[in-house]
Amino acid sequence: RTRALLQQLPPQDCDERYCPDLAEEERRQLRAFSARRRQEALGQGLACPVPGPCHGCPCKKCGRSLNKGDPGISASRLGDQFWHPSCFSCHFCHQPLVDLIYFQQDGRIYCGRHHAELFRPRCASCDQLIFMEECVEAEGRRWHLEHFCCLECDVPLCGQRYVMKSGRPCCRGCFESLFAEPCQACGDPIGADSEEATHQGLHWHARAACFCCSLCRKPLRGQPLTSRRGRLFCSETCSLGQDASSTASDSSDSAFASAPSPDS
Repeated sequence: RTRALLQQLPPQDCDERYCPDLAEEERRQLRAFSARRRQEALGQGLACPVPGPCHGCPCKKCGRSLNKGDPGISASRLGDQFWHPSCFSCHFCHQPLVDLIYFQQDGRIYCGRHHAELFRPRCASCDQLIFMEECVEAEGRRWHLEHFCCLECDVPLCGQRYVMKSGRPCCRGCFESLFAEPCQACGDPIGADSEEATHQGLHWHARAACFCCSLCRKPLRGQPLTSRRGRLFCSETCSLGQDASSTASDSSDSAFASAPSPDS
């Protein structure tokens, strides 16, 4: 219950004490933003039996009828409307509203988190609203300038090239030393700027010198190939020429060549 409350009503959205690193101007904006929301949008649903005059009225969300005496929820900021208790939920995330606290906007009900995000972006790192004039936007999310940094070494990445790893930015150096797959041919890591070819879970540089037939060295990018014991061949003939005692290859397929890892 506590976790749900903190998710739906983040304290840092309304109380500057939970945002110790804000500059004074940002604190002023947060105070004004919070006061305006409380005055214009904050409400608490009232749980009560549906009164007789509202017998048969439709639930605001699902449209099914609410009969006299049924448990219902009314929201004073939205007029003479009723909801089933299970329907009184955030328009965005559809989670039931903890203690029936809600924010309204354009006739819709939101939890505190998603109502705030209608007006201010949220930092993907610290989970605080962004009041600065500038922020970093990448991969469909936003960050404070100082929070857009490598997940491993914390080096700032604003204006730098990066690779996304598990939904977080990673500098090229950390990516290549910690996460890059080794090439099966040359053994070097396949860097963020390198095109990669994969086959049966193994990885190669897509360049002709690495991704080629193990016997005749014919480039294999975009070509049919045969594999045997993790080695690639352009044909069954080359495969048998490599190992005359073998009578059949392990598989025959085409490899997939991918573009470099996405960065910005």
